[in-house]
Parts: sequence; structure tokens; C-alpha cells
Amino acid sequence: MTDLSPLPSILLVGCGKMGGAMLEGWLKAGLAPSVVIDRHMADLPAPHRVVRSIQDVPADFTPDVIIVAVKPQKANPVLAELAQRYGQATLLSVMAGRTIASLHEVYLQANPKACPVIIRSMPNTPCALGAGMSGLYAPPNATVPQKAHCDALLKAVGETVWVEEEGLIDSVAAISGSGPAYVFLMAELLEKAGVEQGLPADVARKLARGTLYGAGCMLHTLPTDADELRRNVTSPGGTTAEALKIMMAPQAWPATTSAAIAAAVHRAKELAS
Repeated sequence: MTDLSPLPSILLVGCGKMGGAMLEGWLKAGLAPSVVIDRHMADLPAPHRVVRSIQDVPADFTPDVIIVAVKPQKANPVLAELAQRYGQATLLSVMAGRTIASLHEVYLQANPKACPVIIRSMPNTPCALGAGMSGLYAPPNATVPQKAHCDALLKAVGETVWVEEEGLIDSVAAISGSGPAYVFLMAELLEKAGVEQGLPADVARKLARGTLYGAGCMLHTLPTDADELRRNVTSPGGTTAEALKIMMAPQAWPATTSAAIAAAVHRAKELAS
């Protein structure tokens, strides 16, 4: 994590799992005075504030970036309210599926004079630990400072990549946005298999989690390709090779992983409509 504080001031709309993870990371990294809109959240340390609605945001507060982190299906009323007050805003959407065009249309319906710049991103929950992975897309009308503000916010809680086509954000969502869930499932399955093979539950749990952590550190730290790292662990005729015969069978992991990612991308496109 790079120390980029003070980070831009934000208005965070929605503080659920994803919004809360980012906010936790931003508070640790150093955030300019900001406001969070959430009906259930307790107060924040000064100079930050929590309010219950857009109407409760202090009249003299003008954020550098408005982060929209509500559920995609519930975004329209929120955008309509924002349009009335922040017509020229920089919006950073972290909602899967919702295209810039669809968000812009709602904004203009509420305020025909509005001229927002909407940047899309797809972070993931490790942002809370400063280990997030976020993909971003900016439309042609986004300025360099606007992109820099959004990049700074997400770099403060992990790493960022920018894509050149908006449609690729759906692929980012399927790989890294949803990706932690796939890793957590792997941990569950390894732990369960360990218990089935006679290990005490606490031992299986520690082995599964420690192994995934160590392998992740190698992937993150070493320049070596993943397939080479795999081969380095796989002695011909050994135990790893025997397990991989099953996992790498054509209809096992290779097929199911591709099908799973395709299903996630398809769902993101469904949300867009």
C-alpha cells in the first residue's frame, strides 16, 4: 500500500460489505474530511461524519469524489437525489453491471443541466486490509485530475489496473471482484477434505489457510508464471501429480472455472439491463 495521504475528500453513498471495506482502508491511509451516508452505521472519528440521507449532508460540503456503493438495483433513486445537489460531480461507481450510459441517463432525467463524470471501478473486499485489487474504466470526458483522484483512492487500499473498454469491467468483476469468494471456497474445501482424511478440524483449518496465504504471497512477490510455480511443486509420479490428475481433468477445474467466470460476466450484463 502506497501512502498517498491526504486522500481526496469523499461522499460515500452506501457502506455495506464493499463500501465498508474501502472506508476501513481509507481511514487507515488518511482521508480528507469526508461524509458517509448510511442508515445503520455508527459515528466516525472527526473530522468525518455519518449522516442518514443525502438531505443531511452539510450544505457547505463539496466532495472531490462521490462513491456510489449501493446495490445496482437500488441506484436510481440515489442518483436522482445526487443529481439535484451535485450536478457537476465526479462519480465513482463500484456497482457491478450498471453502465455509465445507464447511470448518466438517470442523472440527466433528474437534472437536465447536470454534467457528471462517471468512472466505473470494481474493487474487492481485501481493500479493508490494504490488499485490494481494483479495475477501473474512465470515459473520454474524464479529466486527468478526476482519474487521479479515483486512482489515488483505490491505490491507497491495494493495487489498480485500468481497462480501455467499459465492457471489460464485467470481466474484472468476475475475476477479482468476485475472486476472493473463490479463494474462500477453496479454503473451505481444503479444510473439509483434511477433516475427511483424519486431521483435527483446527489443524485442517490452519493448514488450509496458511497454505493459501503462502501460495498467494509467492504469486504476488515472484515474477514467475503461475503454471511454472505449479510445475515446481509437482514431482512426476508424486502425491501432487496424483491430485492434479483429478483437478486438471478436462471436465474438472479447467471447464468449471471457465464456466463459472462466464456465468459471472453474464450476470453482470444482466444487471446492466
